[in-house]
This record gives sequence, structure tokens and C-alpha cells, in this order.
Amino acid sequence: PILDAGSEEQKKEFLPKIANGELIFTLALLEADDIHDASGIAVKAAPKDDSFIINGTKLFVEQAINADYMIVVTRTREGASPEDGITLFIVDAKAPGVHCEVIPTIGMEKLCEVSFKDVAVPKKNILGELDKGLPIVSKVMERAAIAKASESLGAMDGIVPMTNDYLKDRVQYDEPLARFQALQHIMADMFISLTTSKYLVYKAVWMESEGLPCAKEVAMAKSYVNQNYKELSRLMIRLYGANGTHREFKPGLYYRRAKAASIAFGDTGLQREKIASAIGLVS
Repeated sequence: PILDAGSEEQKKEFLPKIANGELIFTLALLEADDIHDASGIAVKAAPKDDSFIINGTKLFVEQAINADYMIVVTRTREGASPEDGITLFIVDAKAPGVHCEVIPTIGMEKLCEVSFKDVAVPKKNILGELDKGLPIVSKVMERAAIAKASESLGAMDGIVPMTNDYLKDRVQYDEPLARFQALQHIMADMFISLTTSKYLVYKAVWMESEGLPCAKEVAMAKSYVNQNYKELSRLMIRLYGANGTHREFKPGLYYRRAKAASIAFGDTGLQREKIASAIGLVS
């Protein structure tokens, strides 16, 4: 978002340090109701002198405990519709009044609850225009969704060959598991799921990188990968048998991570709504 909507001063200050790894940024968007549209934004930012004072709580903020800065989505005024009055701020993650706590998760990701209590942020840290931040959020969510789909695809690309190798090596009843036709068919379906997921993700990434409108393609990729990542990790556990439930083997971790990845930046239901809207079924 800084590259697209930041001021020249913000770009010069932050982008080089982000690129070389000096600074870690994260997005603080979701709140208690886990609503991904503007109606779910309740964290307030009120003007005071040359600053804004932020109060409220954000949930599921990735790596907030390790971040240097957060891009915080706030409500700066009540408008005629929930889409009005949304403003983004660049907030120092270590500023007075910012409290971060890691939320325990089955996937062991560093997802955090971040509370803001009278956090003063200078006006120069507004990202984009005051009260007009929703288009920035929409673009960020689109890019984050395809990035998360790509991450999930990478995991799927590990699951399938790893499971295939396991079936070849694991011997039961004096035969490798790969000799059993029922397991061969499951493995074949896993390869099909992986390959079709690649086509959808690669197309969405290409369109995004070319600057083409791709909201529908991103939603299709994220929705499809959400389902297939969970299904492939489930099948991996099934084909590993009892070993799939042991901590020293990877299937369980993939399964837990798949659940978190499917929710991040829009779950399957939200992506299907976007697809339905894009093809003219939702007014």
C-alpha cells in the first residue's frame, strides 16, 4: 500500500528499508466480528492538534509481535455509508499505548491481538487520503489474497510429492503402499488438484503483475486453493495412517496450517461472494 498510496516522503523513508529487510510491516484490519468489509471497522482515530488518537482492538494481526510498523485501518468519521470515513495510518508498533499479545493457534502462527489505547499518530503518517482509504484496503486485500494463495500452493506442492514418495517407501503386507490401486487413485486425484490449482494461481498472479483487472481471478484462485489445501492435507494424513498424527511427521502441521491459510484474507465463502458479484449475480 505504501508503494501505491504513500506520499513521496513515506516512500523514501520506508520502502528501501522494507526491501532490504530492515523494517517489518504488517496489516491490522480485522476486528472482533471478523467482518472483511467496511462495516466491520470500528477502531476509532480522532483528530487532536497535529495528530490522531487511535483507540480500539485489532485481531489476527500477522507477526505483530515482531513488526516495526503496522498499517492500521481505522474509522475517522461516521459517514452516510460504512464505506465512508475509512483512513489508514502507519503506526509504530512499539509506540506508547500499543499492546500486542500472541493468540494461541493450532498452526502455531504468530497471529496477534493488538490493542490501541490513546495512541498518538502524526498526521503525516496518514496513508493515502483522509476518510478515503477503502479503495486502498480493497487493493491490499486482493494482493494479499493471491499472495496467501501462492503460499498455500507452495505447501500443496510439498504435500503431493512427499505423500507420493511415502507411498513408494512404506511397506505393508510385504508390498509398498503404492501398489494398492485404491491408494493410487487417491494419489492421482491429489496430482489433479495440485495441477488445476497451479493454473488458477498462476493466471491470477500474472494478471496482477501486469496490472490487469483480476478481482474475479484472484477470488477463484483463493477459493479453489482454500478447499484443495485442506483436502490435500487431510488426504496426506489418511495415506500416512497412524504416522500422519505424530508430531515428528509433517502431515499434521500441514493440516493445521491449511485451516489458518483458508481464513486469511478472505475465506471460501467470501471469495465465492466476490465471484458471484463479478459474474453479475449480486447487485
